[in-house]
Amino acid sequence: MIRLLCLGVCLAVAPTVFADKPSVEIEDSSESKLDFLECDQVVFLGDSNLHAGEWLVQFEAAVLDQYGKSPEMVNLGLASETCSGLSEPTHPFPRPCVLERIDRVLAKTQPEIVVACYGVNDAIYHPFSEDRFAAFQSGIETLIAKVKASGANLVLITPPPFDPLPYQKSGHLAGRDAKVFSWETIYENYDSEVMARYAQYIRSLQADVNLDVDLIVDVYSPLSEKLTQLRESDPDAMLTTDGIHLTKDGHAMFAKAVLSGLGLKDQLSTNDELTNLVRKRQGVMHLAWLDHVGHQRPGVAKGLPMDKAKAQIDALDHGIRKMINHK
Repeated sequence: MIRLLCLGVCLAVAPTVFADKPSVEIEDSSESKLDFLECDQVVFLGDSNLHAGEWLVQFEAAVLDQYGKSPEMVNLGLASETCSGLSEPTHPFPRPCVLERIDRVLAKTQPEIVVACYGVNDAIYHPFSEDRFAAFQSGIETLIAKVKASGANLVLITPPPFDPLPYQKSGHLAGRDAKVFSWETIYENYDSEVMARYAQYIRSLQADVNLDVDLIVDVYSPLSEKLTQLRESDPDAMLTTDGIHLTKDGHAMFAKAVLSGLGLKDQLSTNDELTNLVRKRQGVMHLAWLDHVGHQRPGVAKGLPMDKAKAQIDALDHGIRKMINHK
């Protein structure tokens, strides 16, 4: 049986296969190699969009609603994180790097599959640079090597697109010759010249026989296409609040892209009660897991000790189990 570690936004502790139901066939997918629904645990690693957690909430609720069971979703997403180890000089603290904690993640979760999403922070909001791109590639390759050496399978998610419109409206886009680039003053062609290239690199790894990636999930393309479609009728339409951080609709689109990429039905749950229970559960366990594994980012709220976190979610687990067993 494959246990799944997803590098993205939510953590949890014991298997969450809530219903004793027969194996469920997932939709045919030429890309999918992983028996996601039959694994015990999924760990997600990523940056602020995973740390926020909403796309993972929508993802897990959709799986539970459609299939009546789900692996445990473990969110280890951490705001500001990179896999390149780079940080812009004006950032208020050195950006955390997933490579600092990946050994502890693998040891403490012992996953069967790892799913990771990095990129938007890794070019530190500057114009394209071969050196920065090489640091990103090196970080991804190190991540792959560590995950595969642990015996886990690996899913990589492309970075989502950067939307320059909010920064353009606020006057915080910077031209190529600007003296300072950062998350506050972003290079004006950061998406078309940088993120598009980083996303293409991740997509290319599916065919790289030297790097053993089990599955690539492309969120860059569907989110870019959706935003273009929305702006045909509304020039001010947004899928992010600020160009980087996803709106509620943006999180929903992200979740649908991951569902589809894993060969699952990309239909989100309309059961608000179930979704809210999942949201509360992930909220408790996310912070508990971050503390349990350890990290170097300041300003993150403290989580409960793992034993207390598990006790606190017992009632939530019971509510979720009761709901899906009575569908």
